[in-house]
Amino acid sequence: MVSLKVPDSSQQRPQPLPAALRGILFMLAATVFLASMHSIVRYLSADLHPFVIVFFRSFFGLVAILPLIAKAGIGVLATSHPKLHFLRIFIGLLAMLSWFYALSEVPVTNATALSFSATIFATLAAWLILGEKMRMRRWLAIFTGLAGVVVVLRPGLAGFNAYALLVIASTMAWGTSVTIVKKLSATESTTCIIAWMGAGISVLSLLPALLYWQWPDLQQMAWLFLVGVLATGGHFCMTSALRIADTAVVMSVDFMRLIWTSIIGYALFADLLDRWTLIGSVIIFSSAWYILFRESRLKTTHPEAN
Repeated sequence: MVSLKVPDSSQQRPQPLPAALRGILFMLAATVFLASMHSIVRYLSADLHPFVIVFFRSFFGLVAILPLIAKAGIGVLATSHPKLHFLRIFIGLLAMLSWFYALSEVPVTNATALSFSATIFATLAAWLILGEKMRMRRWLAIFTGLAGVVVVLRPGLAGFNAYALLVIASTMAWGTSVTIVKKLSATESTTCIIAWMGAGISVLSLLPALLYWQWPDLQQMAWLFLVGVLATGGHFCMTSALRIADTAVVMSVDFMRLIWTSIIGYALFADLLDRWTLIGSVIIFSSAWYILFRESRLKTTHPEAN
């Protein structure tokens, strides 16, 4: 008698990807979204004032997160730290205004290279605001990263672009914003933090936009809508990556933003990634990654220190 063996259906189910690989894929998608968004902003800034772009990016970004708010319910906006939210909104607005204005005057590759210093400034802000301990290795990484910033900026030389200082101002603001998020995340949900930021910047960014207001045409409006969607998608993918995988592993992929912006910048604007920008970006990124790596290891080996 021939017996028919029915295969176990559980064995036929595809196994989920390892957390590290899923985190890397999410972060890779985030780098594509954000690099594309920044390149579109550079393209639009030829005809639209950066402050107008900031408003529409914020408005369409808020539209993109409305489904999250609807799913969680209006109660998700309840907070016990309104002052911290307002402070983050104000700092975030300054960061976005300076970043978008810089993109209208600075090659996207240079701005991306300097943006890697956000982790360095976030570490300094955590030391100043949250009182986090700073050991010698972290200080060395910070000073090394700042040296990389000088290499990219090249102050006093022919390649110096004063508008690049706006990128530094933006990354310093974002670093401070990240520190505030660290404090808020202890009691607030991710949706709550994102919703407050999206709604607040949408309202406040209208004020500077009105000073240079011009109505975009239909084609520009479509690009602006894409900017909002790409920004929200990029931050969603980055947040997802950081939630499911080790921070040091995930952020090692962030260097791909420079690769994408180099390709797009050359194709659309004939911007070339020069040698000093590449060298400086490697120094900045390596220093920032080392800080994240050390922090990740400390959380694993000494959780009581966090």
